[in-house]
Amino acid sequence: MPIHPAVSGKFPLIEGVSSFEQLLFDPAYRDRFAEFNRPAVGGPPPVVPTRADSAPGPHGPVPIRIYTPEDAGGDRPCVVWMHGGAFRIGDLDMPEADWVARELVTRAGAVVVSVDYRLAVGGVTHPVPLDDVVAAVRWTRDHAADLGVDRVHVGGASAGGNLAAGAALRLRDEDGWTPASLVLAYPVLHPELPPRSPSLVARMAEVPPILHFPPHEVRAITENYLGGPVSRADGYAMPGLASLEGLCPTLLLTAEYDDLRGSGQVFVGQLAEAGVDVRYVQVLSMLHGFLNLPSAIEPVGRALDLIAETIVAHDPAFVST
Repeated sequence: MPIHPAVSGKFPLIEGVSSFEQLLFDPAYRDRFAEFNRPAVGGPPPVVPTRADSAPGPHGPVPIRIYTPEDAGGDRPCVVWMHGGAFRIGDLDMPEADWVARELVTRAGAVVVSVDYRLAVGGVTHPVPLDDVVAAVRWTRDHAADLGVDRVHVGGASAGGNLAAGAALRLRDEDGWTPASLVLAYPVLHPELPPRSPSLVARMAEVPPILHFPPHEVRAITENYLGGPVSRADGYAMPGLASLEGLCPTLLLTAEYDDLRGSGQVFVGQLAEAGVDVRYVQVLSMLHGFLNLPSAIEPVGRALDLIAETIVAHDPAFVST
C-alpha cells in the first residue's frame, strides 16, 4: 500500500537533511522539523485527568504520569506504557507517550501509567532504564487497588517496546509474575537486525534516507544503550535473545515502511515457537513511529483500537497470524 499522504506529503520538508541529529539540533532546520512534526490532520488528543507520581527504584524515584477515566473505579484494566526514542530521547509529553495514553483511557476505559525512565545519556546505560521500568511496573501492580484496577498490562513503542518486553521477562524470572498482556509497537528486540526482505527493500526505496535505520545506525543505538559492544547484550537487554516460554499473551504491531520491522517479525516467530499466545499485525501505509501521529489518520486509529481491545480483555487470547 502507498505511504499515507498525511506522511508522504511532509517529505519535501526534510529534503537535503543528512542526519537525524541535524534535524534535532541544527537551528537552520528547527522550523522545518517543527512543521514536519505538526499534524496534517486531526485535532488535539482527548482531555482526561492526569496526575504526577513516582515509583521507588534502585537508582532513585522513577517519575510517572497517571491518566485516569473521569469515572475511575474498580474492575478496570491498567497499562504501564513506555515511549520510544532510541533509548536516548523522548519524554512524557511526546505524542507517543501523552497522546497514546489519552487515547487508551478514552478507548479502553483504562488507567494508564506512563513511565519517564532514565535515558541512555550522560553515562547512563543498561540496565538502568530497564530497572526503572521494572520498578514502575512493580509499583503499579502493588498499588492496583489504590488505582482502581484489577489487571495490569505492559506495553511500549520502539525502544519502549524493548523495555516493556525486557521488564516482562525480568518480572517472570524474579517475581514469578507476568502482566495480563504485552503490547509492543514497532519494537527492536535483537542486537543485530535480520536481513531485509526484497519487498521491504522495495518499500524503503520510497522513504527519504533520513527516515531509514541502516544497520550501522541501529548498532550505534544498541551500543549506546548497552554501554559497549553488542556482544554484551543478554535476553533482558535484547529480548530476542531470551527464553520466551511462559511469557504472557502478546500483541505486536509493526509498520509497513520500517527497516526495523524484521526484528518484530522474527520475535513473533520466536514467541510462537515458545508456545506464547501471539497476535501480529502489520500496519499498512505507515512508517516507524506512527503512534506519534493523530488518531484521525485511520491506520493509527485502528492500531489504537487493537491495543484497547487487548487491554480491555480479562484474558487476552489471540490466534497467531
